[in-house]
Amino acid sequence: MPPKNYRRCVSCGLISSKHDFIRVVRNFPSHHITINQGMGRSAYVCPRLECITIAQKKKRLGRTLRTTMPPEIYDQLKSRC
Repeated sequence: MPPKNYRRCVSCGLISSKHDFIRVVRNFPSHHITINQGMGRSAYVCPRLECITIAQKKKRLGRTLRTTMPPEIYDQLKSRC
């Protein structure tokens, strides 16, 4: 089992340090979606266009965060690649 500061990408399944990923957060209690800030339910994705595209196509971020993902979040993620 990996140490506690390791996370898994929702798209490719890569396990690495949490600092290697982009963190997508559904903030509590507002349920507003933010990137790399806030406190609440989180999902991690690699900062690669392929992983972000897979996450969008297969709705993996929305499923992990238990909410619908606004399309502008994916635009912001793609601009960070």
